[in-house]
Amino acid sequence: MAFGSRVAGKHRGSSRMSRKTAGYAGIAALAATGVVGSLAGPAFAADSAPSTEDTGLNTIVVADELADEIQAQAASQQRAAEAAAAKTQAEADAKQRAAEAKAKAEARAKAEREAAERVAREEERKRLNTFVAPLADTYVSTQYHAGGGMWSSGSHTGIDFHASSGTEVHSVGLGTVVEAGYGGAYGNNVVIKHADGTYTQYGHLSSLSVSVGQQVTPGQQIGRSGSTGNSSGPHLHFEARTGADYGSDIDPVAYLRSHGVDV
Repeated sequence: MAFGSRVAGKHRGSSRMSRKTAGYAGIAALAATGVVGSLAGPAFAADSAPSTEDTGLNTIVVADELADEIQAQAASQQRAAEAAAAKTQAEADAKQRAAEAKAKAEARAKAEREAAERVAREEERKRLNTFVAPLADTYVSTQYHAGGGMWSSGSHTGIDFHASSGTEVHSVGLGTVVEAGYGGAYGNNVVIKHADGTYTQYGHLSSLSVSVGQQVTPGQQIGRSGSTGNSSGPHLHFEARTGADYGSDIDPVAYLRSHGVDV
């Protein structure tokens, strides 16, 4: 006759801690009913509650505390690592931003320099292509092709500018000095060849400031006015020519005005 079935399989026995805990609970129950009092004192004393060393509770508590400390330390180290990584990234970002700002500033400065250089070159180009009057604050005292016995050709081949002796005389434009010295009736004179192939002559100078082959710019001093050569008094004889030699003269006033000079 079967009294019941039991599920086949292995059963784990209760742990030592569980068994002892159950035993202590039973003893407490017996004590409450007075049964324990009938037991021999030595026997009860021999089976008194075990120490914490016997139960393993102290080991468990210490292990839990150690695990908590390790976990807290790990968390602290993780936070420190994250903070260090964030600081490193922030420094890298700041360094990159600084480098980008520096690069932009350098590019901007370079662009500004190049723009200033272009402006300066353009201004210099304009200056070099600009013509000026050979004398400042003066007027034409003798016109082109004026007649008279003073000129071997029978007429004036240039114009005379009123000037006292020693007044600065300037090149009217960019060019190269092709003659500088005594020129007979012209006295001390300078002849300059300009970029457009024309020539200008400056006569009766008291002194010269340039020499043959020298490059001159508009407004550069080339000498001082005087009365050397065939001259009736201090003044500047100015000619414009299509060639370097006498006889290729053109109207000096029209020449200067065609180059923007008001005379």
